[in-house]
Amino acid sequence: MSALRNPILPGFYPDPSICRAGEDYYLVNSSFEYFPGVPIFHSRDLQHWRQIGHCLTRESQLPLHGVHFSGGIYAPTIRFHDGRFHMVTTNELEGRGFRHFLVQAEDPAGPWSEPVWLEQGGIDPSLFFDDDGTVYFTANGTGWAPVRGAYQSVLDLASGQQNEPRFLWAGTGGAYPEAPHLFKRRGWYYLTLAEGGTAEGHMVTIARASTPWGPFEPCPHNPILTHRSLMSPVQATGHADLFEDHRGQWWAVFLGYRYVEHGFHNLGRETFLAPVTWTDDGWPVINRGNPVALECECPELPASHRWPLEPVRDEFDGSALDFRWVHLRNPDRKNYSLERQIGRLSLRCGEATLDECSSPTFVARRQQHHAFRAGALISFEPENENEEAGMAIHHAPMFHAEVLITLRGGRRTVIVRRRIGPLTDETAGVPAPGGAVELRIEADSSAYRLGFIVSSGFHELATLAPRFLSTQVAGGYNGTLLGLLATSRGRSSESWAVFDWWQYEGKS
Repeated sequence: MSALRNPILPGFYPDPSICRAGEDYYLVNSSFEYFPGVPIFHSRDLQHWRQIGHCLTRESQLPLHGVHFSGGIYAPTIRFHDGRFHMVTTNELEGRGFRHFLVQAEDPAGPWSEPVWLEQGGIDPSLFFDDDGTVYFTANGTGWAPVRGAYQSVLDLASGQQNEPRFLWAGTGGAYPEAPHLFKRRGWYYLTLAEGGTAEGHMVTIARASTPWGPFEPCPHNPILTHRSLMSPVQATGHADLFEDHRGQWWAVFLGYRYVEHGFHNLGRETFLAPVTWTDDGWPVINRGNPVALECECPELPASHRWPLEPVRDEFDGSALDFRWVHLRNPDRKNYSLERQIGRLSLRCGEATLDECSSPTFVARRQQHHAFRAGALISFEPENENEEAGMAIHHAPMFHAEVLITLRGGRRTVIVRRRIGPLTDETAGVPAPGGAVELRIEADSSAYRLGFIVSSGFHELATLAPRFLSTQVAGGYNGTLLGLLATSRGRSSESWAVFDWWQYEGKS
């Protein structure tokens, strides 16, 4: 037996999908309005993962201008077949609804191809490559469909042509049947669904048939995974992708979340792993039918393969930003520079703010721990009171907080601004120390604390309860991100903020 620690990807990494190429495993997640899109991870032991890039790195692949909060990229699926990687997902384009598309690559680290746009409607698309070479495209039927559930067509990979989609299965009666995945084992075609909505009622159900078109027989012990009605540290388990490892052991990756306090989660939906066994009559059992714990025993994992630890500090000494950094929507690249001052990240004050569904000068990474310490060393000389630069913690346009350097009364000042729904609060400013200033955000399960470093230590200016950056309050499907911001709040500016380094140290 092995010790399995969950989540395998902590923080805002929802809707996982996984594929195997030999003894290597690749996993992707939803990214919604963040750019680049669809982070991709690599593992050789299913426990230790490293990000190797994003599938969608060009605006031609991922147009996000004007996309609303929690719009953009939904529920990717990744598959490996005949030496190529295939990723299919959905972009909720502003004014154009949900559109599926496919990209392909020889190397999962990229580059990935330009999109092949598909016509079948719905969300949560998936691919299945049958033994005879037929490629099946399966997706959830939404507004266009007469019945909610899984619909399927045959797909030509090169052209994107599909035949008329056919209804497969509506699930067991739970709300929002979605996230269909078709796979084959010992002559049976299995179809999984997520039901119950992506919250505490979430669950995974399964059915099987002797053909990929059905009729599908539901599993007699559905749901095969759910934490509904359980007082568990892991909640909302669902949206599973089942797979066989290179030794013949089956597993499931799925999403779940952890409360920061009872009833509120602020990290977002995370990626979990559990073993799968099979009954004598051919039905899967996830985690031996037990709830999934944060630490549990499981069948032997593949031989341990650890990657080098990610550095706590980013010195911005590369030619490109680390893979962990993302932007809100498509960035205005002229506002970002690693060459203006070598070894530093320079941000120009853009007109947009975090209050808008726009593209602020903002680069962020996911919050992955309930307790952490994050900081950045900033050099910034604002010329007007509308010019601001510093650190932000962000969940949604109406739910975020920043610790910033700006001008107040002609003096360089450190402020904290908190946005909670329609209410905005700004602390009384504190004179900024001369020269570069180390800004700081610290957190535990009770509060975010925003401030800056002075000679005597951390000078706290304001706090924010984590529940105000939770999905239950802010809505949507995202988690919380931390990052660096420069804004001129609606006016033209040529002022630049320069960041010597960024540091994020998770505690629990």
